[in-house]
Amino acid sequence: MSKEIIITLPDGSQKQTSIGVSGYEIARMIGEGLANAAIAFSVDGKQKDLSDTVSQDASIAIHTLDSDEGLEIMRHTIAAQVLARAIKNLYPNAKLAIGPTIENGFYYDFLSDERVSVDDLPRIEKEMEKIVATKSDIKKTIYKKKEAIKIFADINEEYKVKIIEDSDQKDNFQIYSQGETGFIDLCRGPHLPNLSKVGAFKLTKIAGAYWKGDSQNEMLSRIYGTAWKNKKDLKKHLTLIEEAEKRDHRKLAKEMDLFHLQEEAPGMVFWHAKGWSMYVALQNYVRRKQIANGYEEINTPMVVDRKLWEASGHWDKYRENMFITEIDEEHANEKRVNALKPMNCPCHVQVYNQGLKSYRDLPVRLAEFGSCHRYEASGTMHGLMRVRGFTQDDGHIFCTEDQIEDETANFISLLSEIYTELGFESFDIKLSTRPEIRVGSDKVWDKAETALESAIKKLKIPYEVVAGEGAFYGPKLDFVLTDAIGREWQCGTFQADFNLPDRLDAEYIGEDGSKHKPVMMHRAILGSFERFIGILIENYSGKLPLWLAPTQLAILTVTEEVIEYAEALKQKFDDINIRVDLDLRNEKIGYKIREHSNAKVPLMAVIGKDEMLAQTVSIRNLRENKTYTYSIDEAISKLKTESESPS
Repeated sequence: MSKEIIITLPDGSQKQTSIGVSGYEIARMIGEGLANAAIAFSVDGKQKDLSDTVSQDASIAIHTLDSDEGLEIMRHTIAAQVLARAIKNLYPNAKLAIGPTIENGFYYDFLSDERVSVDDLPRIEKEMEKIVATKSDIKKTIYKKKEAIKIFADINEEYKVKIIEDSDQKDNFQIYSQGETGFIDLCRGPHLPNLSKVGAFKLTKIAGAYWKGDSQNEMLSRIYGTAWKNKKDLKKHLTLIEEAEKRDHRKLAKEMDLFHLQEEAPGMVFWHAKGWSMYVALQNYVRRKQIANGYEEINTPMVVDRKLWEASGHWDKYRENMFITEIDEEHANEKRVNALKPMNCPCHVQVYNQGLKSYRDLPVRLAEFGSCHRYEASGTMHGLMRVRGFTQDDGHIFCTEDQIEDETANFISLLSEIYTELGFESFDIKLSTRPEIRVGSDKVWDKAETALESAIKKLKIPYEVVAGEGAFYGPKLDFVLTDAIGREWQCGTFQADFNLPDRLDAEYIGEDGSKHKPVMMHRAILGSFERFIGILIENYSGKLPLWLAPTQLAILTVTEEVIEYAEALKQKFDDINIRVDLDLRNEKIGYKIREHSNAKVPLMAVIGKDEMLAQTVSIRNLRENKTYTYSIDEAISKLKTESESPS
């Protein structure tokens, strides 16, 4: 056996080295600067500690804190080695559970016989800083299953014992320690080589969490935190969080009287009149856009027999997320199992299948504002952003393989136009290609992927290829919006499907006179109205464009003697379909203005004796914080023009 191996670096270059070389030694081979910055490495895509060795030819990548991988490893180390140790130092009887990374941060679960609250976070944070200041080396030791169980049983860490006992592993259990401190933790790793590499961190909140997410198990304490390379990045993130909290659509919706949620219908939205007016305005706008782009609007049943879901394949794949109803023979003439539709696709195929189609009929573009229901775990629901009942701006295009490119270009053009008119100047496109497990021939996949990519290139729009992340039935494009404070939201999607038309017997007669299967393109622009409205509210911080604003104009009276004039004005604005609130309350005008400003009403007409005598309207613009005086006819003309939705 040769004592030499070949390692391949990310740039494609190769180096010959000896068997058993460590990650740190590889980093030194590349450069002393990289070795100093290195915190971990990957062997054929699998992350390893720097102390781990390589025994065969492999592709190698060195990770630093400048990379996403490095940042995640640091966060994992802070959770498992710093926060966990701080908990044990301050609460010696605490039982440690798990501490994974999450987006932008980490958390750690533990059981304590002492109450730990948000008021304790500064104390825990201070203890963490003391631990980091020691710059302790982090060492990994590998144990067999029985050995690992004994180690944690001896120190009464029952959750670690349970994790090991429930594991299918027989050996190779990794236990990390910090110098001679006596602290140990079971972890998949990798970790920083030492605590001197820890960046800036902040504990953010504490919550309860059931062990293994099962409500039948005991409730643990969960401390959340965020961590970044340096204090500058941490401050930037905390500022973003602060701004996001100000823009929270749930808070703004309460101030604006848009909707509410309640326990009797978890994940289902109770739309108030003002919120629903915004919903309808957005829906009508999308409807006009789709019709202008050759779509036929349809509507399909909300409750569908399980037979269709079995035929489509959704029964096996999505059943646990479906709301299922069963009619008992005792109370009906038949036994039937139905499900509330979690998506619209199979139903759209049923509409397409009514009447034999010719190639001359294609493409067929069907659109529906489809009401869907999916069972989401209670812990995952978040205002409008994740609900159980939602409406998709769903659509399906039935076309030939030769039409994929043109339909892709048409859709991207429509989507781009809508996003721009809704106030989003930029979006990213991700092209997800064939996964390992898929249906359809490589020839068809080649054609679909090439068509999607060619369409993007023709439009000269940048995109990212995400290899292997396509749906099992075809490649897809995902469209990611960036909002006013830099957050990304995946909304639109465009997917090529070669599977469902075959499963549900969709056909057309080709030029050759024989039957063919159409390609089914799944598409959505907003994704769901509920989530997109949440995004809009937060993007605009509640100060929505005039055409979308739930209340477009508030008419505020200064004295009782102008009430009749104010009521007449309201009628004139009602006649041109302006959404008006008339505030006749006997309150100070400053109080009224503050109240409607807090409700994010974009325009306020303050009506006093001077306006009544002059037959004018003084309108205050919330966005500009300026007041303009118009004649009645001028005000009507201006608002009629400015309140219209984009064409």
